[in-house]
Amino acid sequence: MANTSAVYARIDSELKNDAEGILAQLGITPSSAIQMLYSQIVLQRGMPFEAKLPESRPVAIGSMSREEIDAELLKGIKSLDAGKTYTVDEIDEELAKAFNI
Repeated sequence: MANTSAVYARIDSELKNDAEGILAQLGITPSSAIQMLYSQIVLQRGMPFEAKLPESRPVAIGSMSREEIDAELLKGIKSLDAGKTYTVDEIDEELAKAFNI
């Protein structure tokens, strides 16, 4: 018999239920999933996925305060005054790069 150890973790109940529902559909027990995760950590010598903060996304104007909207508009006016203008195609290209859209 393999030498085994217990791993205890506290996680959100809804997250646990959602994840275990998916694992059940895949035919994988929670213990097997944890074993798979640990195996990948060892094989890759780190997390088997990229752990980073999400990229910033454009903010909907409805979630901005009046002051934030005014500040953004002022940036645009200053940019125009400085002669910085862009074509629609240039803006589309920059947005596609910056936000993967």
